[in-house]
Amino acid sequence: MSKDVGKIEKAVVLKYLKELPAPFIVCKGKRKMAEKIKEIAEENKVEIIREDDLADRLYVFEPGDYVPEELFEITAEILSFVYNLQSEK
Repeated sequence: MSKDVGKIEKAVVLKYLKELPAPFIVCKGKRKMAEKIKEIAEENKVEIIREDDLADRLYVFEPGDYVPEELFEITAEILSFVYNLQSEK
């Protein structure tokens, strides 16, 4: 399970499916909604990566939107890290 990332102000949930052109935003939330997203992720043993700058930059987009090309590199690094953690389990 993820280490404690502390109190969060914004949460953005991403998903990548290889048949789609890019990762996309599943949902997002601020303050109480961000904490609820974190709680649901923890209950479901979903890895939580705290990257406040990326969350800020993605928060302007809506669920269903693809991650913009200028954020591909950092998003790919995070998704790769998460997939590696999952494969170690």
